Amino acid sequence: MAQFPKREVEVVALAETMIAGYTAHVADFPSVTVVDLQTVLSSYKSQRQSQEDARSQAQIATVTKDDQLELLTELMKNDLKLSEVDVAADPEKLTEIGWGPKVQPQPVALPAAPSNLISLAEGQGTLFLEWKRSASTGGPVRNYIIERRQQPEGGIFGEWIFADTTYNCQVNLIEQPVDVRLEYRIRASNTTGESAPSNSVSVTLP
Repeated sequence: MAQFPKREVEVVALAETMIAGYTAHVADFPSVTVVDLQTVLSSYKSQRQSQEDARSQAQIATVTKDDQLELLTELMKNDLKLSEVDVAADPEKLTEIGWGPKVQPQPVALPAAPSNLISLAEGQGTLFLEWKRSASTGGPVRNYIIERRQQPEGGIFGEWIFADTTYNCQVNLIEQPVDVRLEYRIRASNTTGESAPSNSVSVTLP
């Protein structure tokens, strides 16, 4: 048994085929008045064409609207720049036109110090360190800086020096000094500067 189509284009195609068939074989189908089908199909096609025309007009209108909005935006931005110059001595007057003085950029706060630095693994000239990220009470962290100092046998600790940098809260250090006492600490860094150091860990690598 044939199944009635669901897609619009298939319904229309079947209607046209039925009209052609009824017209060619009137005697076989005396109960059907083909004029009704032709009238409704013609009305449908007219409405479909109107819809397509409206859709085309809507697309044209949208493009035109967007073009005008872009032009309006550029004009507004240019006028605002000119107005900012006009009232540079008293920028609060910009509120008269619904605008306002430029907000001065706020300096970025220093990040908080990292914490809970620990040594997880030690090997021949290698060291794996892990720590807790800086608290959110400080500024944003761009990266972490690992610093190291060493204590020669019988001597005192030297100055802290740069050892490595990372974006993560852990690092695997290689080719580190061996057979000397070492201390490591972490600082958080951003565009403003460096945080206070974390706690330090002491190791002697074989």
